[in-house]
Amino acid sequence: MIRSLAGAVAALALSAGVASADFPEREMLGVVMWGAGGATDVVARAVNPAAEAALGKPIVVLNKSGGAGAISTAYVNAAPADGYTFLYGAENPQLHPIMGVSKLDYSNFYPVNILGRGVAVIVVPQASKYQTLAELLDDIKANPGQVKMGSTGPGGLPSTVSALLSNSAPFDVTAIPFDGEGPGLTAMLGGEVDFMPSGLSAAAEQIKAGTMRALAVVNAEPVDTLPGVPAVTDTLPGMSSYLPWGPFYGVFVRKDTPDDVKAKLVDAFATAAGSDEFKTLMANRGNVMMNISGEEAETFLAKWQQVTAWALQDTGAAKVSPESLGIPRP
Repeated sequence: MIRSLAGAVAALALSAGVASADFPEREMLGVVMWGAGGATDVVARAVNPAAEAALGKPIVVLNKSGGAGAISTAYVNAAPADGYTFLYGAENPQLHPIMGVSKLDYSNFYPVNILGRGVAVIVVPQASKYQTLAELLDDIKANPGQVKMGSTGPGGLPSTVSALLSNSAPFDVTAIPFDGEGPGLTAMLGGEVDFMPSGLSAAAEQIKAGTMRALAVVNAEPVDTLPGVPAVTDTLPGMSSYLPWGPFYGVFVRKDTPDDVKAKLVDAFATAAGSDEFKTLMANRGNVMMNISGEEAETFLAKWQQVTAWALQDTGAAKVSPESLGIPRP
């Protein structure tokens, strides 16, 4: 009877998220919100081995795409708040309430680490007839709704870049959704869509291999990793008011995870993000290292959400007013 009662208390403690002094005592689950081969997946799998070494236990990586990241976010939010299930996430949940996708955003989670941020790029297959961004925009203007754009759903990077572009030029395209940047870029190379806005980290290897071309970086100036590729503001000066802007990648747990578990995860991922191998991968893919957590990360997340949400509102792309969600105009 006493043994049964002790077991029941232990189970209740676990379900309530009470920490173990020996965390982690078993393998963990890192849930990637996009499919294999996309930018978030590449970053997650690059930092994962160093995080495993720092924590002393294996981390199983699970790709759980769908709903522009909403499915994986809900999955982690529904898991016990014990630190054994965490999210390898990107920027998308910060836009889910604005796009009417989900009520969950990163205010429901604790940022273990914002690993780094990226630069968006507009790419086409190598054989595309579009040699410049101006040619692509001219065709879109001349043939409304006929040019097909690869997307990852509402609130994803392509849809957000699309909203920013539409504030500076006619941009009536047909968006074809895929479960992540990796699948979308693969589909583009197969001729299913004409172009795609993507994180540079997801497209970098294909650009280097010569299978696709970058028409512009969504930045106010060119980036070192893509010599010769112009900034989007060369063609659309009006875009400058929304820049710098770009995707980011991080590690998140439920907000009510015990503090000592959070601290162990923060220390482990700070060490992992500081590894030479990870920093080299991030640099090679055109990402900017951040390696921040806690209050500093929460400040970054709030500012990113403000700028992007109101950009979407001002271009008419937002489904829900940021003001009604308590997001002040920056």
